[in-house]
Amino acid sequence: MSISTFRTAAVRTPTGPDSIEIINVPVVEPGPGEVRVRIAAASVNPVDLAVARGLFHAMGLVNQPERTGLGWDFSGTVVAAGPGVDLRAGTPVAGLVDGFDRDFGTYAEQLVVRTADIAVVPDGLDLIAASTVPLNGLAAAQIVDLLGDAPSDGDQLLVTGAAGAVGGYVVSLARERGWQVTGLARAEDEEFIRGLGAGFTTNAEPGWDAVADGAALQERGLALVRDGGVFVGVQPSVKPAAERGITVQVVIAHPDGARLGDLLARTASGELPARVHAVMPLDQVAEAHRAMAKGGVRGRYVLKP
Repeated sequence: MSISTFRTAAVRTPTGPDSIEIINVPVVEPGPGEVRVRIAAASVNPVDLAVARGLFHAMGLVNQPERTGLGWDFSGTVVAAGPGVDLRAGTPVAGLVDGFDRDFGTYAEQLVVRTADIAVVPDGLDLIAASTVPLNGLAAAQIVDLLGDAPSDGDQLLVTGAAGAVGGYVVSLARERGWQVTGLARAEDEEFIRGLGAGFTTNAEPGWDAVADGAALQERGLALVRDGGVFVGVQPSVKPAAERGITVQVVIAHPDGARLGDLLARTASGELPARVHAVMPLDQVAEAHRAMAKGGVRGRYVLKP
């Protein structure tokens, strides 16, 4: 007998970790261009904590009548394919679902997702590690797109939060675009950041050609950019006001299956870092949120259904 429901994590009245519920919802079959995935792992990201505490509801960005789903990225295996899809059952994949206003998420046993939003996980990359790549890797790649190529040799890029999940990827990817990269982080992160080929500082002075603000320093990060430089932020809802001729941009991470395929391949080869802090069962989602909220974690909490 086929299973007609699956478990997923959601919030009805979002007030933080204690408001997260594990509920049963009906299995949905994939439509054209979609697959149904049995989820192996879903990483916990700061945006999930914000959804669960109602930040985006309060901003009017969520209008779900019954529940709001949690989770943005995932890995798993294809169990069913819709019309016109050539991915076979058993294929390992990872992907990203975006947007705040949805009644489903990746904190779940199953997920129906567009094939354009996923990529096949290469041999040599386990599904737990793969689940940490989509949101952070794509956000970093899209931050680097906004930065563009370094205008001239020796242009200096400061990456704040360089030891974080997004920042670590930005450090690696920006160097390929000609930037001289320095990571701003705590002293205990120096070895990791220098291992990515970047410079390191615990206390940045103003005057940088560009700042990629992985730590969401916001105005404090903007103040580190020289006149006429470039600032790329990570909080679309609170974009800093431009000043001193600085170009201010903010990343809005979005799915990109082809780009994700490249990021997964490079993670599998060791070119890009994938860091898992701890794996916890889906039933312990509230504990994972509370632990992450304490801060200072290097690597992601990953939920395993």
